[in-house]
Amino acid sequence: MDASSAYIELDAVNRELEAAHEQEQSAARLVAIEQQRAEAGVDPLSALLQAQLTSAQLKLSRLHLETRAATLAEQLATLTGLPVGSIAPDHASIPEIPAVSGDLKPTPTAGIESAQQQALSRQRQTQGDREHLWLLPEVGFGLLYNRNTTLLNNVSSYFRGQLPVNNFSTGFSIKVPIFDPGLHAKLRESNADALRARVEAEQAQQQNDVQIAQLSASLRELEAQEEIASLKQQIAGEQLKSVQAQMESGNGAGNGPGGAPQISPTVEQQTRIDERQNYVDSLDAGLNLNKARLNLLRALGHMQDWLDELHQKP
Repeated sequence: MDASSAYIELDAVNRELEAAHEQEQSAARLVAIEQQRAEAGVDPLSALLQAQLTSAQLKLSRLHLETRAATLAEQLATLTGLPVGSIAPDHASIPEIPAVSGDLKPTPTAGIESAQQQALSRQRQTQGDREHLWLLPEVGFGLLYNRNTTLLNNVSSYFRGQLPVNNFSTGFSIKVPIFDPGLHAKLRESNADALRARVEAEQAQQQNDVQIAQLSASLRELEAQEEIASLKQQIAGEQLKSVQAQMESGNGAGNGPGGAPQISPTVEQQTRIDERQNYVDSLDAGLNLNKARLNLLRALGHMQDWLDELHQKP
């Protein structure tokens, strides 16, 4: 699960880095244009400073993405045991995450089953200690064979008579208990351990139920956010096309009274920057949505079922 999340995020971060480099290129052109317009007295100095601020902010965002990509690469190397940087994410290799919901019937996860088996083990241990407390007589039988050898030393020299080479001994042991406080203390300890294990198993189940409810609620919000981010990206793309078309052919209004002013090159570069930012926001929204779906799939106990379906596909 951790490796899958890191792989998906690294793929998204790499695509965001590509967009960040494109933003920096547009910001550099924007600064150059504002420098010329400020020197010509067309725009005030504040416009140049604002363009430089935008360029610095985009550089900081790009550095943050590079740091995040390096961290994810290190994390993947730790999780897989492969050298750092040997895994290059391929977006086409990422399967579509199923659109699960909390209405799907959950199945016990491995963690919950482990807690339940631990509670059952403690319960049976308590049952055994309780039966041992019945203080029934214990009968034991022993048989011992010993062969004396003189290869290294002669043990018979330590005794008055010669010891036989082959020796046998047998015996019975009958133990009739009357009262054993140690058994009572052991039973109390087993009862406490069984109670703790049962409560921990119940808490694990309750925490998983709460996690399913929280993920289901957040998933609806993330789906809405992803839809909004996608629409914003599409709108920004259409706005960029419109600006590029007007820059190539002019606005068609001329210089007459009431005509719209000609779009400046600074508007084009700022529109490019905004379009790429909306693209990055859309990637982030999609990444958060996929992570939430994976976590809900695991909480519902259907992660392995989905993986089995993927393996069966050609």
